[in-house]
Amino acid sequence: MTFSKLVDSVNSTGPFQFFIMVLLGLPILGMANHNLLQIFTASTPSHHCRPPPNASAGLWLLPVGPNGKPEPCLRFVYPPNASLLNDTQGATEPCLDGWAYNISTRDSIVTEWDLVCDSNKLKEMAQSVFMAGTLIGGIVLGGLSDRFGRKPILSCSYLLLAASGSGAAFSPTLAIYMVLRFLCGFSIAGVTLSTVILNVEWMSTQLRAIMTVGLGYFYTFGQFILPGLAYIIPQWRWLQLTVSVPFFAFFLLSWWIPESIRWMVLSGKSLKALKILRWVAAFNGKKEEGEKLSLEELKLDLQKEISLAKAKYSIADLFRTPILRRVTFCLSLAWFSTGFAYYSLAMGVEEFGVNLYLLQVIFGGVDIPAKFLTILSMSYLGRHTTEVAALLLAGGAILALIFVPSDLQILRTVLAVFGKGCLSSSFSCLFLYTSELYPTVIRQTGMGISNVLTRMGSMTAPLVRITGELHPFIPNLIFGTITLLGSGASLFLPETLNQPLPETIEDVEKWSPRTKEPKQEPDAEKDAQGIPLQPCGPGLGPS
Repeated sequence: MTFSKLVDSVNSTGPFQFFIMVLLGLPILGMANHNLLQIFTASTPSHHCRPPPNASAGLWLLPVGPNGKPEPCLRFVYPPNASLLNDTQGATEPCLDGWAYNISTRDSIVTEWDLVCDSNKLKEMAQSVFMAGTLIGGIVLGGLSDRFGRKPILSCSYLLLAASGSGAAFSPTLAIYMVLRFLCGFSIAGVTLSTVILNVEWMSTQLRAIMTVGLGYFYTFGQFILPGLAYIIPQWRWLQLTVSVPFFAFFLLSWWIPESIRWMVLSGKSLKALKILRWVAAFNGKKEEGEKLSLEELKLDLQKEISLAKAKYSIADLFRTPILRRVTFCLSLAWFSTGFAYYSLAMGVEEFGVNLYLLQVIFGGVDIPAKFLTILSMSYLGRHTTEVAALLLAGGAILALIFVPSDLQILRTVLAVFGKGCLSSSFSCLFLYTSELYPTVIRQTGMGISNVLTRMGSMTAPLVRITGELHPFIPNLIFGTITLLGSGASLFLPETLNQPLPETIEDVEKWSPRTKEPKQEPDAEKDAQGIPLQPCGPGLGPS
């Protein structure tokens, strides 16, 4: 019996699986709030220059821009009198005395620290700092998870997110706010990583795909919570605190999540692993099957995993052979372009002129059909076709925004929602596709590199949006072009539908998806050691 079958014998369909899914899924609802929080906490209301302190009483006139609206960043040097109302040559100056904001609907960090005009880049920088935290967290916490276990990293990440998120609500300065948001991103990476691994290593073979999709939908429905909270709580500090405090409760609940059995055995904690397996068996009504398990059987069934774990592999192995080099390069570009374009649309909802709360609900709702269609497409058309089509359609939608006038708000919104749905499909496909393309011995390394690339893309996206100051079409041109490049790179990836999951680098070199594999005699021992084709991660959504 293989280790997977041994675990399935006591861990098949039962209440334990749904217990774990709820414990892992509830924090994912809140994680969506943190990822997209700055849509509301950094919203920019209409604003204009404050008049100078010595301005005469009465109406203060403002310069008018080319669009016929008052200039938000300029004022007249001298108060125009009646004879100068039509004088377009009046001297102007920057807003030396600050700005007046329309905060009838909500306040934000923009109004708190005047992140407008020349300082508007700091608003995008704050989001990039948050994404930089997720990037560093993915690199650091991945290694710590392998060393100290999945559960301690998950629990500590919940606590750090609760503390840093709550602290950000009391930030006295923008610099402190950015530091705390960096820690929020850092801890979110730990939550995502540990949730992915625990889902894969605890779910039975039969339920793994279903629970993977289920956890993904927790993130999707979490996107509906944020606009509701933001509508009820217009003060950004209270909103920041509201989405952070629940993670203190998640920290306490995490102690009910059992550690990964596979990690415990590989770390020399076989006796504790056996006790937990017997507890799970009793929880699922299979106490007799659990009592039959022995410590020797547990170690014997993990001999293959233990031998693979002793071998040392590094990032350099991702480039050792021609096929792996091609896979790594193409996947890296696909992951980067997906994260890059996804956050360009997700964080740019304010630009489309539609009600911010309604548009965020629509943006979250499009993920529901997108993920369902992705499952059907991957199952019948294949991973290769699904990924290429998703990025191709997303890139086309983003480029189309260049040619749609700003006054056609509904059409621009439709294109943005369609593009965001395609990018959600790309994320869902890449989680499975990547785990199938890399062999077992370097699968975690390959997924780690993919995580770094998508985080780099999401971190770069807010900075590229600043180029809109040069010309409004430049950001969409960059986002759309990079997305199409990701689609082009995906063309060179092999199809993995109905293909055996490779275990070693040699397996990848021998496996040629372009040619039909020769028939082989059934080998009972080899079949017993095969690893079932399952997704590596729950596709939690871009985190």
